[in-house]
Amino acid sequence: MPRRKLRVKAADSARINAELAELRARLEIHTEWPEAVLAEAEEAADAPRRPEDDATELPLFTVDPPGSRDLDQAMHLAHRPGGGYRVHYAIADVAAFVRPGGAIDTEARRRVQTLYFPDHPVPLHPARLSEDAASLLPGETRPALLWQLDLDADGALVLADLRRALVRSRRRLDYAGVQRALDAGGADEQLALLATVGRLREERERARGGISLPVPEQEIEETPRGYLLGYRAPTPAEGWNAQISLLTGLAAADLMLDAGVGLLRTLPAAPATAYQRLRLVARALDIDWPDTLPYPDLIRSLDPDLPLHAAFLNECTGLLRGAGYRAFDEARGLPAPADPAHAALAAPYAHCTAPLRRLGDRFAQEVCAAVAAGDEVPGWAREALPAVPALMAGGDRRSAEVERACVDLVEAELLAGREGEDFTAVVVDVDGERPGYGTVQLREPAVRARCDAAGDGAGDGDGDGRDGGPGRAGLPLGGLIRVRLTVADPATRTVRFAAV
Repeated sequence: MPRRKLRVKAADSARINAELAELRARLEIHTEWPEAVLAEAEEAADAPRRPEDDATELPLFTVDPPGSRDLDQAMHLAHRPGGGYRVHYAIADVAAFVRPGGAIDTEARRRVQTLYFPDHPVPLHPARLSEDAASLLPGETRPALLWQLDLDADGALVLADLRRALVRSRRRLDYAGVQRALDAGGADEQLALLATVGRLREERERARGGISLPVPEQEIEETPRGYLLGYRAPTPAEGWNAQISLLTGLAAADLMLDAGVGLLRTLPAAPATAYQRLRLVARALDIDWPDTLPYPDLIRSLDPDLPLHAAFLNECTGLLRGAGYRAFDEARGLPAPADPAHAALAAPYAHCTAPLRRLGDRFAQEVCAAVAAGDEVPGWAREALPAVPALMAGGDRRSAEVERACVDLVEAELLAGREGEDFTAVVVDVDGERPGYGTVQLREPAVRARCDAAGDGAGDGDGDGRDGGPGRAGLPLGGLIRVRLTVADPATRTVRFAAV
């Protein structure tokens, strides 16, 4: 979708915040904490389980969005003697603060993951932990799961080790600042190594047939003058930072598969029809996709800063439908998947690097820590594994629902009062049973919404032309059409278009 900042028509942030509060109530999002949870968090913050190993000499740093306080990961990179690279990756040890079966654990299983609203997040854990005692904030000593990932000169993983240790981050950086330092040639050795290792890991991903989508992130930003709605293309530094997280997730998956117990993040291969649809959309967006060019190579040729490329990259996320979690414990009769590979990454993969924000990561971490130490997996983690995929699936659905509802609200605010205006749009989806109905992506502004073939959105929808639509053919998937805004209602978070 186009990367451009768009100011919401209504500058009354207080009113929109009230609508967001109403939205949270309607979706039954729990924003308050039970007293038992807060009390347990205070107690845990004062007396977490502390590991024996001390790795506070490592000058770790974090890279996150500006202002973030829930810092899950910190890293240190170095050259290995004799060639190659060594990555130390510290992950917040949430289990050091959470008592199995306690109030925090129970509440976390109900919340599943942090939910992000434009005005404020609804966190998985109390702020006393997630933004304070458990967070890898600079200058603070914290318990962590510390990975040592040794790579050869080509970026291939040759050794993965994991231990619990005390760590202390030295610097809190943000993506834009890292990118500026690298672009200006003034980056220190750590950031230069991040770029080097990140590029090598991207090449390894390419070699095995994987692909990471550089999808522009839709941002809803509150300012003193109202909200801004726009898209921000990821910087190369974000991709390199993500590669370190992916490297850890790949190592964790291999560790758990070798042990026969764990939790994988899974994704089946997309059907051929999904790629056929993408080719139609690419054609409408003026993106050259020769028949001989593989999909991963096409993605790497695109520039997310270009509006049409950004729109296409957002459509590519449809190939990620079906992502889920798979628990396995072969000793207890729960087998690992026959094909454990994550289709987009072309390798087995596990979520384990964001335990402050994602419930399942705590369990994956605990399995990995036990296996790496040669210990038995704790009973509380092992017994919970079979239920975690369903919990995570529900959390993913809730997160997607929240994100869509928030975007719908702000898009409706943006377009309110412009009913009757015409726009140029690409048809990016068509109802299989009713070809006169589908979804369009405007070329400008950055809005995606439902569209009817009927000229006023109120026709019979049978595609016979009597309703003023484009006739029996309905909406042309991948076609570039003119649409008219028929509804923009912030109260119901509804935006609708009709083909002209």
